[in-house]
Amino acid sequence: MRIDVITLFPELFAAHLRTSLLGRAVAAGVIEVEVHDLRAHGLGAHRSVDDTTYGGGAGMVMRPKPIFEAVEAVAEPEAHVVLLSARGARLHQRALERLASRSRLILICGRYEGVDERVALHLADEELSIGDYVLAGGELPALVVIEGVSRLLRGVLGNADSLGLESHSGGLLEYPQYTRPAVYRGWAVPEVLLSGDHGAVERWRVEEAERITRLRRPDLLE
Repeated sequence: MRIDVITLFPELFAAHLRTSLLGRAVAAGVIEVEVHDLRAHGLGAHRSVDDTTYGGGAGMVMRPKPIFEAVEAVAEPEAHVVLLSARGARLHQRALERLASRSRLILICGRYEGVDERVALHLADEELSIGDYVLAGGELPALVVIEGVSRLLRGVLGNADSLGLESHSGGLLEYPQYTRPAVYRGWAVPEVLLSGDHGAVERWRVEEAERITRLRRPDLLE
């Protein structure tokens, strides 16, 4: 898979793309990420990419021309264009699975007060948000999408079976996990996990996943 990122701050991506599972996936060629500086398509001597908003109001709005040109410079017919936006549909595991099935993604990172609406209407295939809050820009959401998608690709995780056991993969939050020692500061690992009874362990995990989901995210059960 190839992912192109359109951003005003390409330096924010370098360390993350070299680190841990994602870094190894990039090094192995499982995923290719190219980060493009939007100012290369800015207007005038100062490479301007923003302007005041029509109708008045606080803040600056990102111009459509630099964004359209930046995307068109790297776009191919199969590319799926995503605008990272606080007003976008909330990102969830099903959306990551859908994006991971694509061969090409282009991620547009907004900044300032927002992006000219014509980008959303006529350039982006969809808008995504990583949560109900506002950030300074779309760079961190873009990194969330890149990491969330990349770990679904074959060859990225050492044990692909773990994907099906994670929170949100089966509609529930993940059950509790324990490791050595069996007792730490007086807190003991549940006996069932030490029993060697695989059927009992599996039942406990299902019950705990349902309990935690009901407690923390009842909306998932609905």
